Amino acid sequence: MTSTEVPRCEEFCLDHEAVLNAQQNQLTEDEVIKLADTFRALGDPTRIRIIQALRHGELCVCDLSYVLGMSQSAVSHQLRVLRNLRLVKFRKAGKNVYYSLDDDHIVLLFDQGLDHIRHE
Repeated sequence: MTSTEVPRCEEFCLDHEAVLNAQQNQLTEDEVIKLADTFRALGDPTRIRIIQALRHGELCVCDLSYVLGMSQSAVSHQLRVLRNLRLVKFRKAGKNVYYSLDDDHIVLLFDQGLDHIRHE
């Protein structure tokens, strides 16, 4: 077998109990779509940098723009994607808009991914 081949069963067999368990624990179509959208959003390097910056506390768009070395417009576009998926939230204070991570689940998800890539 070459490194590009995917290992598969040489003989067809079915573990009915395991199949039934897997079928009973399927996600709903809505859950599948939302989870795929979340991971797709997290697949963008700029959004990863935004989440990393927000892990340490809220920042206004100006601050994020400076940290990332990007225009406020470009940062706002990425924040809109993250906000629509409820990964970040915002609050207005006068003329400024401050962003933070929506909840601890985002930190856990981020940390798990980071632990995975750092694991040898």
